[in-house]
Amino acid sequence: MPDFLVQPFTEDFFLRALAALALGGSASACLGVYVVLRRMAFVSTALTHSILPGVVAAVLLGLPPYLGALGAALLTAAGAAWLASRRDVSEDSAIGVMLSVMLAAGVALMQQAKAWRDFGGLLFGSVVSVGPEDLAAVGLTSTLILLALRALHKELELASFDEEYARLLGARPALLRTALLTLVALGAVACVRLLGALLTTALLVLPAATGVLLGRSVAGAMAWAAGCAVVGGTAGLLLSYHFEAVPSGAGIVLGCALPYLFARISARSR
Repeated sequence: MPDFLVQPFTEDFFLRALAALALGGSASACLGVYVVLRRMAFVSTALTHSILPGVVAAVLLGLPPYLGALGAALLTAAGAAWLASRRDVSEDSAIGVMLSVMLAAGVALMQQAKAWRDFGGLLFGSVVSVGPEDLAAVGLTSTLILLALRALHKELELASFDEEYARLLGARPALLRTALLTLVALGAVACVRLLGALLTTALLVLPAATGVLLGRSVAGAMAWAAGCAVVGGTAGLLLSYHFEAVPSGAGIVLGCALPYLFARISARSR
């Protein structure tokens, strides 16, 4: 095997990033299957992008970025739900308003940090920044996501295909939607170190969209999605390692985009 492929796997920081990708990527990909099936990609994008002010504020205050990310995502979800409860405001409009406000707040906080602080890693990810404490946080959030998906699997699957029938059987689609949004917030927290605040939605949508194209059941779609996230993400990490100009987040997104492209072409040919 060529040395340039083996060399990254001898570096401790690369192995930590790879482990974080395997944990956070597989959990986010499985969660993303429900996001894709329920056509909530825009909602998940708003939640993941809205973590920016929370992450920046946490860094400025010397707190773990994960706490800021989770707080900002939950605040966005609560604000959007409150606005959408008004009859003259649609859900899409409410989400758009909260996304705009949170992004503006993030930019304002970044300005307060002055030019000496570089937020590139927080925006687009940094493979070097993944430490042991980050790996522990990713492992915890990923475990919570997978356990919740396991517990709510039947209800989420039913509501994803037929909300009216799910309601008749006693399920509560609105509550399930809230639970799904909370899990999306956890997914954003799990991936913020690797992909940054602006690209975390990629691990929710790209592998899941690939899995939905290739899988013949929800479980099959999750398996395909997790595999695409890990394999494509690993290719992206290698790209980032060998080309320093490519942030790890951008490399992972590009790596996950290739399986989707191939699956899309294959689906058309079939």
